[in-house]
Formats: sequence, C-alpha cells, structure tokens
Amino acid sequence: MNNLPNVITELPAVIDDLTAEAARIDDLVADLGPDGWARETPAVGWTVAHQVAHLSFVFALAGTAASDAEAFAAMTAEASRDFDGAVNAVLKTYPLDDPERLLARWRKERDFAIEALAAAPADQPVPWLVRPIPPGVLACAGMMELYAHGQDIADALGVTPERTDRIGNIVGFAVLTWEFGYQSRGLTPPDTEFRFELTSPSGAKWNFGPAEAEQRITGDAADFCLLVTRRRHRDDLSVTAEGPDADRWLDIAQAYRGPAGPGRRPGQFA
Repeated sequence: MNNLPNVITELPAVIDDLTAEAARIDDLVADLGPDGWARETPAVGWTVAHQVAHLSFVFALAGTAASDAEAFAAMTAEASRDFDGAVNAVLKTYPLDDPERLLARWRKERDFAIEALAAAPADQPVPWLVRPIPPGVLACAGMMELYAHGQDIADALGVTPERTDRIGNIVGFAVLTWEFGYQSRGLTPPDTEFRFELTSPSGAKWNFGPAEAEQRITGDAADFCLLVTRRRHRDDLSVTAEGPDADRWLDIAQAYRGPAGPGRRPGQFA
C-alpha cells in the first residue's frame, strides 16, 4: 500500500481523519429543517434521517466492538442471521421524525465510537461482523460508511462534497477488501493480483499491487471510492480497467460485506 498510512500502526492518524470526516455529516444536516431531514435520498425508501440513523447505529456498533466484546456479541446476534433485516429493525428505534433528537443521538454515538477506537490497542484486533479486525481497519471501515452515506445525503440535498487525501484510508480499505464483491455474489475471485494506480485529490499517486500485473485499475481516487461504495455507476467515473478480470471487477466492486444492492444507474447524476 504505497504512499498510504498503515492503518494498524498509525491509529492516531486514522482516528483524526475519521473525526474530521464524521464532522462533515454535521455540516450537511445540522441546519436542515424538518423538510430537509425528510427528503428522499438515492437509496430507495431512505430519507436523510434514515441515512444519519444508519451511521449512528454503525458507529454505536464500532464503539461497542472496541470497548465491550460481550456487549457487541449480544448486539450482533440477530444481525448474523439477517443483517439487512436487523439494520432496518434498529432504524425504527431511532427518532426519525425528530431531527433534534436524532442529531443529538448521532453525535453521542459518533463520539463514543471515536473515543473507544482511539483507546483500543492498535495491535489487538477487536470483534466485528465476520471476524476480528484491528481498530485502525475498523476506523477505515467507518470512513467508508461516512463516504457512502454522506454521498447519499449530499445527493439528496444537491450539494457536492469536498474530497481530501483523507480518502486514502478508504482506498486502502477497498484494496484490502477487494474480494468482497465476489463473496457477496457467491463468486470465486480470480487467482491473480491486481495493480491499482490512483490519483488522490491533491494529485499524489497511490499505487498498490505488483507493477507488472496484467490486471490493472487506474483513475481518480475519489471516483474509485464512489465505485467501491456503489454510489455511482462505473460508466460515470474516471476509473478504467485493463484485462478481463479487472474489467469484471469494476462491475462488482464493493468495500462492504453483505448484499450489493442495485447500485446506481448510468447517467443518474448527470
């Protein structure tokens, strides 16, 4: 993972990035009136309020994982059987029709997660949905969630989020979890290594994988993040592939476990 922070040994830096990105959710919603919170997002059936509630729940899970393994196991017992069903059931417990209370809950659970992850030993994995992972990697997963659901909120509100090199944590996480798209569809990943060559918002070059690899992904790092969070269709992004396996990967790439969902249509946000 050339030119990117080591998410296991540089936990304080990742926590700083997570804190900054989480604050951007507040920037998007803090001044909204009730109509803004009730606005539909590109995720069918989800309003802005649903998006914030989902993020709040994910951060509550992450904070519990980093601070109380037994409590985390109890929280996720149902999710292990039906994750989407469990998430939708939990969302109903959030005050979706009370923006002030929902924002306060988001801030509380956000701060809880950040503090718990910061306090966790960087080299000791914490429990998570499939297997234990280092707290730095979990923080990167949190940044991926912020990127995805923050984009949904921004799309609903008609604003364009500013992107910084903090997304390097998301890029590194997506490369680390490159097989998720295959796994979610019951497919066998190809027995080959990919080369990733991406350009950061600042113009830095981020490179992963063997330089001689025949299967290559190249392009804009922010667009790459939109691809792996399935917030834009590949046809609308400055990300290209060389080789049949890499080309197929652009169709199924995702940086999260579970069902891929319908994704977005070509030209949907033209």
